Amino acid sequence: MEVRIRLQRIGKSANKHYNYRVVAIGRNIARQGRNLEILGHYDPSKKPAVVSINKEKLEQWIKRGARMSDTVRSLVAKSK
Repeated sequence: MEVRIRLQRIGKSANKHYNYRVVAIGRNIARQGRNLEILGHYDPSKKPAVVSINKEKLEQWIKRGARMSDTVRSLVAKSK
């Protein structure tokens, strides 16, 4: 199974205040599906946006062959 590191949306939709989790998940699993591991959080509603990613877990998944989505790649670059 190919593993992707991507965002999983959580939070309330009534107010359009979404938060996101950075997760390791199978490539063919739906966005709201069961994830393999939670790697961090992203909250765009705060000013400035809050990005919290566990870099050790992220590196472990990348060594196992997981690929990051473009959005996660840009969030990791901004958090450094």
